[in-house]
Amino acid sequence: MMRTLEAPVLVIGTGIAGLKAALSIADHQRVVVTTKRSSDVSSSDWAQGGISCVMDPGDSFDAHIEDTLSTGSGLCDEDVVQAIIRGGPDGIRSLEALGVKFEKNGSSSDEYDLGREGGHSHRRVLHAGDITGHEVILQMVRAAIEHPNIQVLEHVMAIDLVTTGWLKKSGVNTCIGAYFLDTQNGEVFAVQAQHTVLATGGACKVYQYTSNPDVATGDGIAMAWRAGLPVKNMEMVQFHPTCLFHRKAKSFLISEAVRGEGGILVNEKGERFVEEFDPRGSLAPRDVVARAIDHEIKRSGARCVYLDITHKSAEFLQSRFPNIYQRCLELGIDMATEKIPVVPAAHYFCGGVVAEVDGSTRMPGLHVIGEAACTGLHGANRLASNSLLEGLVSAGLLGEKLRNAADVLEVEERLTIPDWEPYHAVPSDEAVVVEHNWNEVRTCMWDYVGIVRTDKRLERARRRIKNLRNEIREYYLDYLVTSDVLELRNLATIAELVIRCAGRRKESRGLHYTLDYPEMLPTAEDTVIDDPPGESLNILDSRVEHHG
Repeated sequence: MMRTLEAPVLVIGTGIAGLKAALSIADHQRVVVTTKRSSDVSSSDWAQGGISCVMDPGDSFDAHIEDTLSTGSGLCDEDVVQAIIRGGPDGIRSLEALGVKFEKNGSSSDEYDLGREGGHSHRRVLHAGDITGHEVILQMVRAAIEHPNIQVLEHVMAIDLVTTGWLKKSGVNTCIGAYFLDTQNGEVFAVQAQHTVLATGGACKVYQYTSNPDVATGDGIAMAWRAGLPVKNMEMVQFHPTCLFHRKAKSFLISEAVRGEGGILVNEKGERFVEEFDPRGSLAPRDVVARAIDHEIKRSGARCVYLDITHKSAEFLQSRFPNIYQRCLELGIDMATEKIPVVPAAHYFCGGVVAEVDGSTRMPGLHVIGEAACTGLHGANRLASNSLLEGLVSAGLLGEKLRNAADVLEVEERLTIPDWEPYHAVPSDEAVVVEHNWNEVRTCMWDYVGIVRTDKRLERARRRIKNLRNEIREYYLDYLVTSDVLELRNLATIAELVIRCAGRRKESRGLHYTLDYPEMLPTAEDTVIDDPPGESLNILDSRVEHHG
């Protein structure tokens, strides 16, 4: 018999969105929270810069809203932007109540030490040194583990959602939980819940070079798509302009806050170049800066460009950026006296599962928040440090909705998730196939669906990813599931969705830039993919069909 856990609310993911949702609900309902690694491993934990929020009397909600809309290049939903930005101060206070300490101007001051980043017209980025995400997640994980109404399951990976449609039940297709793989012992089990929350983060591991941790494989987006939910604006992938370029450093980000404090991008000759693309220079929005760097590298044949903040003292840099300063020093770079070599890297998905500001989707029982969701906040390009803000506020709104709603969702009959059945699948003896396909997906996406795109490149990518998805599907059905196979399956799905969305957008807007259509169309429209995925929703159906 397969083990099945039951809870009113299931939250998948332990970034800022998932933890905030769980903590917001747990005083009223029991919550099961799952994470495929340990609880503190997430993109939120890696966030350096901070959380953008209007906290300065000289700033205003209207100014922050305008900066967000301007950066989003016409694709933002203004109502969502209003709700998230105006909800920011309450979200910050909720973090402080958990013990998060944001930097102040002096030990006895009540005034926040606010940073400024690209695209912002004011200083409004709250930070805890240069490891803001880590400090936030540290306190949130502690609070979740200590809460008597929260059960945290680590090292378990979601396989697929379970819906009444898949169970062939009549009525509206409703989510009733998910299957999971215990990655430490290989057990497959289920969690049955009246409300399932996907807070699984983004998918930038689909690219060869990324600033994200290894967990960012788009699991929630892929699962929601297989379950029948639409996705939107998947072509809008943000490439962070300044990832450290060093053979011994993997995915180490040089925070945008360094440019906010006066860091200037220069080429090998020490010449500024971003100003040729935008008068704001190094403080232009990320899409502009990333394209400028990409252009400069290709024009000059250089392997990287440089971020110069040597006009600041070592004392200032050690105080403002202790983690970055120390890491660079360990690699032989003294940022007080030497320019930092940097390159762009895939950083954030502005697209995702179509969801409302509170995580609602068109499927009862299923909610999506954080980077996995496309609410309309970011539009065609995310304003710096708006990501943690969105996760915090949207999760809080979802918590308000679900606190007393877990017993409201009804289905026509009492349902039980069926036992997992592997049929004729056997343990894999060809792990090299998974590694090869993993590398091929990521290389294909970097080469053909990167910062600058063309129709020809997209078509090449479409053909190759289609073949890879077929190969991966065969492997998935023939062998027992492992976390590597599940992540590869999800990455290949994400790759196809990005390519399809990119192929539909016949213009350059925000993060999507194509040489075939360099101008922006006068009307901004979302790219929505809403058709059946063309495969069985769950491995149980698939293996019956595959093995007979």
